Amino acid sequence: MNYKILFVWVFLIVVLFVLFILDIFLGSVKIPFNEVIHILFTGNSDFTEFQTIIIHFRIPKALTALFAGFALSVSGLQMQTIFKNPLAGPYVLGISAGASLGVAILVLGISSFTVINQFGIIGNWLIVIAAWIGSGLILFLILAISMRVKDIMTILILGIMFGSATTSIVSILQYFSSESLLKAFIVWTMGSLGGVSQTQLYVLIPSVIIGLIMAFLSVKMLNAMLVGENYAKSMGLNIRLSRFFVFFSTSLLAGSITAFCGPIGFIGIAVPHIARMVFKTANHKILVPGSMLIGGSVLLLSDMISQLPGKESSLPINSITALVGIPVVIWIIIRKQKFSNLG
Repeated sequence: MNYKILFVWVFLIVVLFVLFILDIFLGSVKIPFNEVIHILFTGNSDFTEFQTIIIHFRIPKALTALFAGFALSVSGLQMQTIFKNPLAGPYVLGISAGASLGVAILVLGISSFTVINQFGIIGNWLIVIAAWIGSGLILFLILAISMRVKDIMTILILGIMFGSATTSIVSILQYFSSESLLKAFIVWTMGSLGGVSQTQLYVLIPSVIIGLIMAFLSVKMLNAMLVGENYAKSMGLNIRLSRFFVFFSTSLLAGSITAFCGPIGFIGIAVPHIARMVFKTANHKILVPGSMLIGGSVLLLSDMISQLPGKESSLPINSITALVGIPVVIWIIIRKQKFSNLG
């Protein structure tokens, strides 16, 4: 292996580890760093309040940020490859909106988060399954259209329209909801990493891991599709089945995160492009794990920035990811325009 590439891998792993520790260390309650390390490695502390804060609040939040970064970046990478569009991603294509619709129908249509939480882990599975169905519905609508419409930009616009339509349905559900429930749902839509409990992590982490395993298994398919559908067919690849497999993986990844964290934008668009710049390759064998490492680091860093110093509350995570992602999106558009002018 190239020593330069090996250095990049080691550097990214170290950065991810350091950010994970720092995210646990930082918070409204000041806890000595050596105490944080002691609790992390032993699970015990002479100060029970520190132990409770670290184990029950900060570690679940950091794990949520880590796996959300993994899931959103890989789902964005898959969508950009399938649609051959640099601006494709779960947020732009309406996949996150579809997941939000599934959760809204379950939560606003039935009763409330409180009622669902009374079911414990079964209630958590109900939420995530509703998000999978919602995101999957939008994905397969886009897939059906992509079989008839070949223009990628048209498909992207239709995805945005589907997202707007689902948002409209959610707004109607909100209109008929009670004031307390509406407030809870609006806070959820702003995106949050701190609201995921340990019980919910037992659902979130396995769901994301299954989606990531499917993403790794689809590496050869994605590389073949990158060259072109005709080439992929000549290799004996079943295009329809491959798309279904990738879309199912994306639904698991984007839907699971949206279910518990709310819709988090721009990570799915920006991180795959950062990975391509860092590794200077289009090979998904490198881009999938590379996007995971960078996505996890970006969301951990965003979570740290969102925590207002000396405050008990934190900024909505969407505000921070937008500040990170929008400059990358602008750069993509300018770069694409520059190359088209040269052509």
